[in-house]
Amino acid sequence: MTPAVALPAPRRLTDLLSSGAPVRAKRSREAMDQPRTDEDQPLVARAQAGDAAAFDDLVVKYSPRLYGLIYNMTSNHEDTDDMLQDVFAKAYKAIKGFRGKSSFYTWIHTIAVNMTLNFLKKRGRRYHLSLDDVDASIQNDKEFIELTSTTSPVREADLGELQRRLNEAMMKLSDEHRAVVTMFHIQGMPHAEISKILGVSEGTVRSRLFYANRQLQNYLDEFRKNPVG
Repeated sequence: MTPAVALPAPRRLTDLLSSGAPVRAKRSREAMDQPRTDEDQPLVARAQAGDAAAFDDLVVKYSPRLYGLIYNMTSNHEDTDDMLQDVFAKAYKAIKGFRGKSSFYTWIHTIAVNMTLNFLKKRGRRYHLSLDDVDASIQNDKEFIELTSTTSPVREADLGELQRRLNEAMMKLSDEHRAVVTMFHIQGMPHAEISKILGVSEGTVRSRLFYANRQLQNYLDEFRKNPVG
């Protein structure tokens, strides 16, 4: 088995909840919708031929992205560490059977998402969002400037309420909806890529995103209208 690698810090909750999210999401989609070439093919071919160093290069390349994906689905560092090792262990065993019908990028993400969804079903519904995961764009929103500019009991109470409501909103999402939110808003994947990874239609991806975004935004809008209490 390939040696373990140092794991990066998780990605933060993105600005899907902030007022500027639609513009940023559109730009991300436009960039990601460009045809993807499988630049990993040489490394994959070497790994399939038994070159452990080539597989290690793939591990190093994809660890940051997959860590962010798994962490934002599990919201637990220890679970993420374990899951990431399991994902690469499975990929290492299965890589000789990889035929290139999709890019390696899609293949490894499919393994990660499916294994994480299976893990979440066994683990049950447990989610906790730290204030450290609240994206800076939310805190820089004009309605939050006064709240975040000074330390006060009111500020602490409001940030605590924001955390509670975001936790509640995410808890109401199914694992599948959370996966789509993570891939689209945090990973910046286009609908077509998510469709391939999940094995569902692009229409299903859009439907899940619409439902999840509306639910999360409703919780934040409610907080903005009445931040205290």
